[in-house]
Amino acid sequence: MSAPDRFNGLPKTELLLELRACLDVPRWAEGLSDARPYATAEDVLTRADAAARELTADEIQAALAAHPRIGERADGHDTSSTWSRSEQSGVDFGDDALKSALRAENAEYERRFGHVYLVCASGRSGAELLAVLRSRMHNDPRTELGVVADELRKIALLRLEKVIA
Repeated sequence: MSAPDRFNGLPKTELLLELRACLDVPRWAEGLSDARPYATAEDVLTRADAAARELTADEIQAALAAHPRIGERADGHDTSSTWSRSEQSGVDFGDDALKSALRAENAEYERRFGHVYLVCASGRSGAELLAVLRSRMHNDPRTELGVVADELRKIALLRLEKVIA
C-alpha cells in the first residue's frame, strides 16, 4: 500500500492520534484528516505545512506542553515521547557540564518567555542546541513566539513524514 493510501485509509480516530503526536493542535490534525483523500504524500506535507503556518498564539502555547525541555529525556512509551528521545539523540546525556548548562539556560529562557525552549533538535548536538538557545535569548517575546511556531512546524513535518511513510 502506498504512503497516501495508508494515510487516506486510516480510521479517523487512529489518524488523529498519529497527527496529534506530530503537532498537538486539534484544529491542525482535524484539518489534515478532513481533507482526505490526498493524491500524494507531498500533498499531505504541503497542506500540513500551510496549516502549521496559521497557528494561533494559544495553539502554539498548548502544543508546547507536548514537548520536553531540551536536554531532558521524554518519559513514556507513546509515539511522541519515542520521537522526542530520537530527536534529542545528539545530546550527550552523560556530559554533566552540558546538562547543567542546559538546565540553567532552559530555566532562564522560561523566566524570560513563559514557556519551554523549543527547537527542532534532529541531527543537532547538545552544544549546538545550547548555542541556539543562548542566541534566541536576545529576541523580544513576539519575535520568539514566531521562531517557536516555525520550530513546531519543522518538527511536525519531520514527524508527519514518519506517519505517511
